[in-house]
Amino acid sequence: MEPLPPALIRLIAAENAAPAGQSIVAVANAARRRHGSGIAAVLFYGSCLRSGDDVGSMVDLYLLTDSYQKVHRGPFMRMLNRLLPPNVYYIEAPFAGRTVRAKYALLTLEQLERLVEQRTLQSYFWARFAQPTVVLWARGPAVRERVTRALATAVVTTARETRHLLHPDATPHTLWSRAFREAYRTELRAEAPERGMALYEAFAARYDTITQMIDYPEPASPAETLERRRRAERKWRRRRVVGKTLSVLRLLKSAFTFEDGATYLIWKIERHSGVRFELTPWQKRHPILASGTVFWRIYRAGGFR
Repeated sequence: MEPLPPALIRLIAAENAAPAGQSIVAVANAARRRHGSGIAAVLFYGSCLRSGDDVGSMVDLYLLTDSYQKVHRGPFMRMLNRLLPPNVYYIEAPFAGRTVRAKYALLTLEQLERLVEQRTLQSYFWARFAQPTVVLWARGPAVRERVTRALATAVVTTARETRHLLHPDATPHTLWSRAFREAYRTELRAEAPERGMALYEAFAARYDTITQMIDYPEPASPAETLERRRRAERKWRRRRVVGKTLSVLRLLKSAFTFEDGATYLIWKIERHSGVRFELTPWQKRHPILASGTVFWRIYRAGGFR
């Protein structure tokens, strides 16, 4: 990884050390126990972090491991996790008389470090971890430092990969709203186009501060500015093709890793887009065979943008 701004490292380190609610810790501990000593760190991010409340929602976690051999018994799951990361799982934990629900992604720390760098074409990882993330648990200071640097790298990558789409005088609001909007467009997401702006506004002061910490290579002339913008637009178009393809493959893979993953997917689409789709018993039993028809009908109804 290239040298990172020390001020950014300090900001991310303080941010990921923030406390989380006891219900979040409870479900995170349950996920960590499921995989034993192979887990190196547990990260908390997403909508529950932004809202500060998990009631009626699904907690988003990432479990980072040293190696897939330590967390998967069989070679098939190890292969899936390595070739098409991450594997996603569902878990429940009792807390204060209710059930806390979470989905967690499993990834090696080494892959995370590589996949948030600028040389990675897809934005799947770096756009996620450019957002606030809490390290709920880490196996020692060395692991926590590696995670912190990976999160800071994700921030820098997201900003720089978006900057050339914009006028050099673009505001942080424009930069980060565009970054998240472009990242959503590389996936089969149900969120409305305004979602990127909402992500920025949830932590506007944070993004404003971060923007000033990052160096952006400036073009030497208006002609170079135009050429950089054209190259950036072509690169984001490639990301959309690659990203949407990988999104379909990840959804198909979830049939092996996510308990009743088809039902969860339909619930999430309805929650974010308002498009309701009832799965038949056969579709629930055979999500892979039914996926083509189901995805097409949801797409036609406006569930994916």
